[in-house]
Amino acid sequence: MNAPPFHTLLPRAERAGIYHLPYAADLALEEAAESLGYPLLRLDLARVNDREGFLAAIGKALDFPDWYGHNWDALADCLNDMSWLEADGYVLVLDHADAFAAASPTDFGTALSILQEASDAWREDGVPFWTLVGITADGIAWLRDLE
Repeated sequence: MNAPPFHTLLPRAERAGIYHLPYAADLALEEAAESLGYPLLRLDLARVNDREGFLAAIGKALDFPDWYGHNWDALADCLNDMSWLEADGYVLVLDHADAFAAASPTDFGTALSILQEASDAWREDGVPFWTLVGITADGIAWLRDLE
């Protein structure tokens, strides 16, 4: 599968949301995000297997402020604020998500729901907020593929 045309896709807030990370799309994604001035925020989930691990990892990867409370509500608050990292758009990549999805499917689903809600909220302001999930598991059929 070829990488989608990220330079034209990423600015489209109406399309932003949660998608499978396209195979072999890293370089094209990085180049597009950089050319648009969007921060590309990578979250390595290889060693994450529970809610606490995810909340710590995302707080570190997105450099959340000191007031971040390491709970679902605080995550939603931070994702809907992002004042410490102002940009015209955001690209979050969840690398190696398989272990977290398998070990704690409920928490993984909650995390993705919060990320989707953040994308929806940013869309209202015309700001694209993308989450691309690097996962090989077939059990997450509702994750859309970029086209």
